[in-house]
Amino acid sequence: MAGRTKLTQGSDADFERRGYTIYRDVVDADLIAEASRHVDWLVARNPDTRSENLGTRLVGDDPFWLRLVSDPRLLDIAEQYIGPDIALFASHYISKPAGDGQPVLWHQDGSYWPLEPMEVISLWLAIDDSTPENGCLRVIPGSQHLGLQDLERRDDVANVLGSGINTSAVDEDAAVDVVLRAGDVSIHHPNVIHGSNANTSAYRRCGLTIRYIPTTTRIVSEDPWASAFLLRGKGVEDVNDYRPLPTWDAGRHMAFRGCENWAPM
Repeated sequence: MAGRTKLTQGSDADFERRGYTIYRDVVDADLIAEASRHVDWLVARNPDTRSENLGTRLVGDDPFWLRLVSDPRLLDIAEQYIGPDIALFASHYISKPAGDGQPVLWHQDGSYWPLEPMEVISLWLAIDDSTPENGCLRVIPGSQHLGLQDLERRDDVANVLGSGINTSAVDEDAAVDVVLRAGDVSIHHPNVIHGSNANTSAYRRCGLTIRYIPTTTRIVSEDPWASAFLLRGKGVEDVNDYRPLPTWDAGRHMAFRGCENWAPM
């Protein structure tokens, strides 16, 4: 595949067995710094939204966000799992503020998503170092083989999703902390059980989730999907309608390296 990086850090065998794997040092420090500034910019523009919930509805008119999720290094990872024709389904910063960052209760991503078939890869890009102290991702290895569990509404504790699976389905003794440094990437299966603890530390914990789908996967939604963008390769006729990429506008958008020359593909 001329012109693209062949990534070998992740292991297909590990992913099949554990439901997740890790790639180290994927994104350079300068781009991570821009992403961190982007989070601060989004927080300032959305004062009524907790920073754990900077999500999909904001993506469609945000050139930097789309520049970030279409970075070739990230698409090269996704391509190993879903093939060369790649679309964005959803993306979400989960930025847990120092001191009172909310937990994400045990869940499986596939329970929430309107996708047919459920062919999707979740990529988690560390914007900050992510540790047990500040509420890193936790995974139950191998739980992707259980199938999807029933979701329950959870308002007994403040949490990011407002729901989770019954804890009787979770072997918490088997949980693994996914410890990442800024610029690292983890990927996980849509059925693997995962979550994260609250951030009571003195340090923010921010990660960007990116949900990539092959263009053969249909987004089943009555309304146009806010973050449906074709990022690499070709679409499939009569499967999804993809949104046009926005042109950067100094009056509406965050400035970033190359923004003046950034244009829809």
